[in-house]
Amino acid sequence: MIKINNLGIENSLLNQFISEVRNIDTQNDPMRFRKNMERIGEIFAYEISKTMPYSKSNIITPLGEVEMNILMPQPVLATILRAGLPLHQGLLNYFDNAENAFISAYRKHDEEGNFEIQIDYMSSPTLKNRILVIIDPMLATGKSMVLAYKALATMGAPKHIHIVSVIASVDGIEYVQKHFPQSKTTVWVGAIDQELTVQSYIVPGLGDAGDLAFGAKLQE
Repeated sequence: MIKINNLGIENSLLNQFISEVRNIDTQNDPMRFRKNMERIGEIFAYEISKTMPYSKSNIITPLGEVEMNILMPQPVLATILRAGLPLHQGLLNYFDNAENAFISAYRKHDEEGNFEIQIDYMSSPTLKNRILVIIDPMLATGKSMVLAYKALATMGAPKHIHIVSVIASVDGIEYVQKHFPQSKTTVWVGAIDQELTVQSYIVPGLGDAGDLAFGAKLQE
């Protein structure tokens, strides 16, 4: 069964950072929004690192030698553009030798306001037997995450998959649980909200993470 790690359940600085990215009074500062997303990514990276394999290595210091456990190997960090970039940078700050993958997934709207998820571009190293971390700040319906995984899976079957989202909906969690490999998927979130709007935005959520980080865009 897929394990769900909701880090926001316990009190920590993570909740402070999430409260700021949610807060309408502080959302008018894109740099602060991006920096908080980056710091949230660093916290996720630290927690994920506890679950990963390590190997012993002899380290030479100026005064002697010491045996240390070193992370081996580094994961592949995969981000859904564009909203995921600040969060991705936070994980990359800690997994600083990781390889990286990028996917353009977006909502293509029709004249009635309905939309479908489309993927137009992907860049990725081989994922065969690798630890894959898929990053998207908002897990709303879960459809973007599943489509991204299907595209990435063409690059080889990962050894394990970590899904990282700052805020998820109950529906998004359930959709991921139905469509990801049960025995090798772990979900990491900072909060789980109960509601989705008819436009599939999370409530209370925080709004459009991509717009808050990089500015508003025209809808297609």
